[in-house]
Amino acid sequence: MSSGPVRAAWLRIEEIIDPLFPGGTNPMRNLGALACLMFAALLVSGIYLYIHFDTSTDGAWQSIKRLSDEQPWLGGWLRSMHRYAADLFVTFTLLHLLREWVLGHYSRFRAMTWLTGVPLLAFMYVSGIGGFWLNWDVLGQYAATASAELIDALPMLDGTLARNFLDSGAVSDRFFSLLVFIHLGVPLMLLFGLWFHLQRVTRPRILPPCALLLGQLVFLAAMALAWPVTSGAPADLDRVPVALALDWFVLHPLPLATALSAAVFWSLLAVLFGVLLAMPVFYARHTEPVAVVDADNCNGCRRCVDDCPYSAITLEAHPDGKPGKQIAVVAVERCASCGICAGACPSATPFRSVSELVNGIDMPQQSVDSLRRKLVDDLAHAETAPVVVFGCRHGIDVERNRSVDVLGYNLLCIGLLPPSFIEYALRGGAAGVVVCGCADASCEFRLGNQWTRERMLGTREPHLRRTVPPDRHRVVMLGRHEQGPLDAAIDSVRKNTSQGGNP
Repeated sequence: MSSGPVRAAWLRIEEIIDPLFPGGTNPMRNLGALACLMFAALLVSGIYLYIHFDTSTDGAWQSIKRLSDEQPWLGGWLRSMHRYAADLFVTFTLLHLLREWVLGHYSRFRAMTWLTGVPLLAFMYVSGIGGFWLNWDVLGQYAATASAELIDALPMLDGTLARNFLDSGAVSDRFFSLLVFIHLGVPLMLLFGLWFHLQRVTRPRILPPCALLLGQLVFLAAMALAWPVTSGAPADLDRVPVALALDWFVLHPLPLATALSAAVFWSLLAVLFGVLLAMPVFYARHTEPVAVVDADNCNGCRRCVDDCPYSAITLEAHPDGKPGKQIAVVAVERCASCGICAGACPSATPFRSVSELVNGIDMPQQSVDSLRRKLVDDLAHAETAPVVVFGCRHGIDVERNRSVDVLGYNLLCIGLLPPSFIEYALRGGAAGVVVCGCADASCEFRLGNQWTRERMLGTREPHLRRTVPPDRHRVVMLGRHEQGPLDAAIDSVRKNTSQGGNP
């Protein structure tokens, strides 16, 4: 699936939308962060609603109605925000799941993140559907009755829950308080599960970029003002609700279960969760060689540990036994085979006076030394001073730009590139250098673009030396089909050289 037409189509759609949302603010590339933002909005608005909520059967509906009537510009607005945030939370979460599935982000080093994320879907639906119970209008009555009947169909239960909704005297304040406790407790479990879900992800994007965050909150607030949420008639267990304004974003499992029957619904749900949880095992992609540490050249500097996007590297005592000396150790099951660690290693400078460049940590399938040797050989045989282009194999194919005056190299990730290679290429006779990462917020390994930018700007080690002429190199982040901007960057550095740029 990860290499099929569906994946290609999804990526192409994201690239088409990119120009509308510059600076990595494309919503399709920030679905997980947007879901977290909506969850935070739910928690904040929910606290205020709970303060004014009457946790009794008779007072629940009245307290919500009173909140909307007496505080239309605060209480009613927050209530509407709460409802729409729940709708968007479910929408963004399901889209996030779909995107990760389409892109094949569920196996190898991502397996644990996937396996801890799937169960959160159950918490999300339990919390969302349970919220409608508390309003205790006709829609809440429908949600409570349908949910109870669905739960009663489970074989391990005695089938008595639905009896609580047979008549008006069956639902007590004690039972209703239990529902309130569940609605508060499940989101806390969801919050803990989210923390566990992100444990193997270094510097996770919990919130979207500032512009997208503000835009989403403004959109949410505007919806709450333009279409305020109102309650239906009070719940009446002596009557069966007929006409309902169903919230299809959150409550869609209930009419689906009614249409299929409870037994079929639970069977399909079990199959769905079983397939999702089995995917990391049965659909595991080909495992590439992982990073390898050379004990003689690793000094335990910690740069690879800090830059690894999936916490795959730790420091342990060095095998030579010297007190205080450490060495990097790679956890095979967590390594993404991206090479970002190799680009972070201080021994990755090509200026060392050795015939073979042995890095402290390196990638067997594309070592820093092999890249240097290829670059040296290509520059030595170039007929004219070429522009060297370093790219990412997950982004635009820079090797197809190879010509008499352009040398292209696709790397495992742009983060594998040691900044010193820019200076080395220029000293070797290159007219200029273009470093081309993936489009903003689309790095296959999350942090490759960010670390590359910071290294080139000198704010992260290893950094590009300030002696390198700024007009002789460019750093661009482009989509897989943005050949025009890449050609413009190549022409720009070539033009600077022809106009007498510093060598």
